[in-house]
Amino acid sequence: MADDSSYHRIMAIDYGKKRIGLALTDPLLTFAYPFKTLLNDKNFWQEITYIVEEQNISKIILGLPLKENGEEYELTATVFKFKAEIEKRLRIEVLVRDERYTSSIALEMINANVSKKSKRRDKSLIDQSAAAIILQDYLNEKK
Repeated sequence: MADDSSYHRIMAIDYGKKRIGLALTDPLLTFAYPFKTLLNDKNFWQEITYIVEEQNISKIILGLPLKENGEEYELTATVFKFKAEIEKRLRIEVLVRDERYTSSIALEMINANVSKKSKRRDKSLIDQSAAAIILQDYLNEKK
């Protein structure tokens, strides 16, 4: 069996002005799981750089916020700038994916599977779960 350094993972990002949800694949690129939520603050780039290196990330899937009719929001332009900044700083491939409904789906899943009411209200759990949905959709398309 190969050592862990031969494996890589894909990361998904659910971008927000306050919080950024992260999800990862398993090393075999089979399934996605919620990983972490980072604050969108001055420490973000240091934290994301560490995670990308530590988890051996080979590609990032970035959620693209679109209106229900497919039109762009103001935030859509911000996400494209964020994509360019990731590519410049981390020198990694970044693909954008439609993220419509992922937060709603994540909230439904959390409400169905998390029994503790205080935990269900944790917005960071929604962010990372939305990222996991974006990533799982990407993996399912690649099968």
